[in-house]
Amino acid sequence: MFIGISALTLDGKGRMTVPARHRDMLLAQAAGRLTITKSPEGCLLLFADPQWQEFRAKIAALPMAAQGWKRIYLGHATETEIDATGRVLLSPELRAAARIEREIDLIGMGSHFEVWDRATHQSREAAVIEAGMPDAVREIVV
Repeated sequence: MFIGISALTLDGKGRMTVPARHRDMLLAQAAGRLTITKSPEGCLLLFADPQWQEFRAKIAALPMAAQGWKRIYLGHATETEIDATGRVLLSPELRAAARIEREIDLIGMGSHFEVWDRATHQSREAAVIEAGMPDAVREIVV
């Protein structure tokens, strides 16, 4: 399970260094094979290969009425690998889709990661907090 947040900076070629605590698990689970895709939330989703295969199968099984959503998740998917120095390339197309320039937040979401432009993430998180905690969440955490 991937949890926690890491503040990272992309290098000049658009690569992020995967934090060691996650890199070791990704190498063990998927030999470093990853898939990154666009999310309509405004971030990128990063999956280790086994979790991507599960997610991809669920999306592919959606009915034709969801064809547009299939296109978002599957059509924008890019397979990549952790390189020898522990970095992962975020393609220019995916960086543009998430408005990522240099400063990013990598957020562990259990089965996958979200990759956010840092300023966008901070703004979205502030809006969530300002909107208040829904009862379904309050019942669990308070």
